[in-house]
This record gives sequence, structure tokens and C-alpha cells, in this order.
Amino acid sequence: MKLGIKPGEVVLDVGCGVGGPAREIATFTDANVVGLNNNDYQYHRPPPEDYGQKLTSRIERAICYTAKRGLSAHVTFVKGDFMKMPFADNTFDRIYSIEATCHAPSLEGVYSEIYRVLKPGGTYATYEWLLNDSYDPNNPQHKQISYDIEAGDGIPALIKKEVAHKAFADVGFEIIHDEDLADRGDEIPWYYPLAGELKYVRSIADFVKVGLMTRPIRYISHGFLGVLAFLRLAPPDANKTADALGVAADALVAGGRAKLFTPMQLYVARKPE
Repeated sequence: MKLGIKPGEVVLDVGCGVGGPAREIATFTDANVVGLNNNDYQYHRPPPEDYGQKLTSRIERAICYTAKRGLSAHVTFVKGDFMKMPFADNTFDRIYSIEATCHAPSLEGVYSEIYRVLKPGGTYATYEWLLNDSYDPNNPQHKQISYDIEAGDGIPALIKKEVAHKAFADVGFEIIHDEDLADRGDEIPWYYPLAGELKYVRSIADFVKVGLMTRPIRYISHGFLGVLAFLRLAPPDANKTADALGVAADALVAGGRAKLFTPMQLYVARKPE
């Protein structure tokens, strides 16, 4: 709603993954969505809905899922680098990104490309991972939390909100909406599925999500992965990967509790006419 998408408009999804948001937005707005993803090859075990095909790239999976929904005429996908987009200037009416541009080597660089391909008067919405003002780079504990999030989630470097604001301004955007959705005084914090604390359980689905992150279950899973690796039924480094993800999850919880970090910073910006 805040992006202002209208029926028939051409919308770009920057870092679209397998296209879930693109399909939902096309369905509810009757717009035409183009998904951009640089993932050319990434192995996934194909779920049953892949019709038994071995779909090895996210774009292949996105196309398959979109065809199944009957949305191929309205949702298309392009392989490309969001730091150097394969589109002409002033192509799109609206653009959005969801937890994607935090992976850019330079926020100003990706914002400048978004600005270039967005039509004058168009809007861009992004859901960013950012450090809050309370983050102190001279505090060793803060630095460790930031590093663990970066290493576990494939982020070049977390930056503070003021840096994001400057990046928008430097490329020419006008910020029209600025809201941290993780800091609204909610009873249940955003990081509850990662915390492994049963006090946040409100439903069976919650119990499953939270239960999987409790210490006993994580310990059992670690041992089970070790057995599978020994039997060569799992990659030899499966435990190392699981450990890295566990450290990242703990860092996300620590950053959320201390309000050092937000994965839910919503910006909406406009390109001047």
C-alpha cells in the first residue's frame, strides 16, 4: 500500500529469490512484476510441486512456481546483478526489495542503480537490515554481535541507519516513509522463533518454530547431523554449516534484545519528477 502500486504498472522486485512476493503482489495489484536475481546455480532438493524436475537455479524454480499459479503473463524473471542492472533508464513505475540490498557491497551503489531504472515520480520501497543508533563500534560485544550476523547471513557489512539515509540522499532519492517495524512495542518480539523460549508460544505452529531452536533440540540435531555425515548421508561439513547458522541466530537474538540491530527497517523513497 505504501508503495502505491496501480493496476498495469511495471514493477521491479530486486533480489526476488524464487518469486513469492512477486506473485502475491501481481495477484493483489494486477501489476506486471519483473523479478531480478543473480542466482544462476544453487542446488536445492526439488519439492513435489516441481513436477519431479531437478530445478537447480532460483530463477528456474521461480518460473515453475509462477506457471503453476497461472501468472506467467504478469510475472517474469531476469538474471542479473543488482549493482549493474540489465535495464534501460526510467523503465519501472515502482521498485521494491525485501531483505536483499543488505547483501550489496555498497548501499549507495545499489540505490543508484535502482534510481536509474526507476521512472521520474516513481517510488521505491525497501526492507533493510541495519544497525541502530545505539550500536557502538568501539564496544567489543557490539562488534561481535554485528560480525556474527554478517558471517552467518552472508552480509558484507552491516551499516547504521544514518549511512542508509545518506545513501538515499546522495543518489537523489527523497525519503517519504521511515519506520522501524521491529520497534513498535509489540508484546512478542520479532526474534521469538530464534530465541528458543517457550514463553512466546501462542499456537501449535509457534511451538514447532520455537521448539526447534531450544538448546536440547539443537544439541540433538547437531549429533544427528554428525551421524549422517559419518554415514555419508549428509555433506561432511554439515555440522560446521549448522554451527555457523546457530551462531548467527544467537547474534540476531542478542542484537534484537539489546536493540542494536533491526531486520525490519522500512523505507519508501521517491524519485523526483
